[in-house]
Amino acid sequence: MTQLGLPEEIVACLFDLDGVVTKTAVVHAAAWKETFDAFLREREGERFRPFEQADYDEYVDGLPRADGVRSFLASRGIELPEGDPGDPPDAPTVNGLGNRKNDLVLAKIRAGGVEAYDGTLRYIEAVREQGLRTAIVSSSANCRDVLRAIGAEDLFDVRIDGVVAAERHLPGKPHPDTFLAAAQDLGTDAAHSAVFEDALAGMDAGRAGRFGYVVGVDRVGQAEALSAHGADRVVKDLADLGGRA
Repeated sequence: MTQLGLPEEIVACLFDLDGVVTKTAVVHAAAWKETFDAFLREREGERFRPFEQADYDEYVDGLPRADGVRSFLASRGIELPEGDPGDPPDAPTVNGLGNRKNDLVLAKIRAGGVEAYDGTLRYIEAVREQGLRTAIVSSSANCRDVLRAIGAEDLFDVRIDGVVAAERHLPGKPHPDTFLAAAQDLGTDAAHSAVFEDALAGMDAGRAGRFGYVVGVDRVGQAEALSAHGADRVVKDLADLGGRA
């Protein structure tokens, strides 16, 4: 292992955004809860079963927005029409619910700003100083704006986000396609790339893509689940890996 805590053969590092680089995972979870609780309350009345953190972790975290809607609703035995990507946020469709969540998360980000994990930023700087290439891989369509908000856009050689994935028709996590595209854009392959993720869907993507090393970042006390889903190592913060973080 190198001083960065990575196998010697790793030449590229692929970082998830929410929960790894930025503290926006909690904002996304809150927006999903507000969206789904309002939907369920309207559908089932005050005796509805609320959206919980466990639902976020299992059905939503790390997935593209519409996939997250479908996944959670299926867990409750609910089907909605797909609708259209331009559906208004009050439309009773998969896209409408997704757009309602997106409006909420943008409002929360604007109200509270975006914070970065300092240990992650220092680790990425150390990675780049050692000559490794870096990519940000996120299902968020707001990825670029978030990176600009924290002054971190220049820390990544490649960006594969929700916008790029849609343009290239890449399926989102737990499929490995977005990570594989990032590695290819960096001029390497999965075997020589490390994935850094906090979501179980991201772990599944790392395992499915046969990446050289998969690091699970445990922000919410799910270390065992991250390992079970394919993490080679689980850390509380990337500072734990080494470098000068």
